Amino acid sequence: MNEPLLDYTLMDATPEDLPGIVDIYNTTIAGRMVTADLEPVTPADRQQWFTEHSPDFRPLWVLKDGSGTVSAWLSFQSFHPRAAYNGTAEVSIYLSPQLRGQGVGGLLLQRAMKACPELGIHSLVGLVFGHNEPSIRLFQRHGFEIWGRMPAVAVLDGIERDLVFVGRKV
Repeated sequence: MNEPLLDYTLMDATPEDLPGIVDIYNTTIAGRMVTADLEPVTPADRQQWFTEHSPDFRPLWVLKDGSGTVSAWLSFQSFHPRAAYNGTAEVSIYLSPQLRGQGVGGLLLQRAMKACPELGIHSLVGLVFGHNEPSIRLFQRHGFEIWGRMPAVAVLDGIERDLVFVGRKV
């Protein structure tokens, strides 16, 4: 894949993109809204996760600006390792701070839904903290519904947080 999106190019991630992916991911940790990681991660920490992606089954896409800098990324992950769940994938979207709130997440989510048939995906799910209202609204604007809630399963800085499952048939 190599597709223009705004003034950026969306493409399959390469190993050289992993540091940029990790940099964006790490910008979300301190805010305690997006990830359950409590400390920054390194590219080495994310190497196995990176290698679990493949362009034709569970892709990992990067959005690059004109200089080739990773500005956002989107991943599909298997929802569950058992074969009967292969048609369901978890989608994750991470944006650099300068792209947040500009509609880029919605464009990436639309592109992910469009790719689902060719990837053999019939259901997309997102796992979102219950207090992350902007992300829940993003998914709902694109036809996702709340499929479940796990109350107080995460503890962030001493505060119990819910995990919300959003989902959509595609």
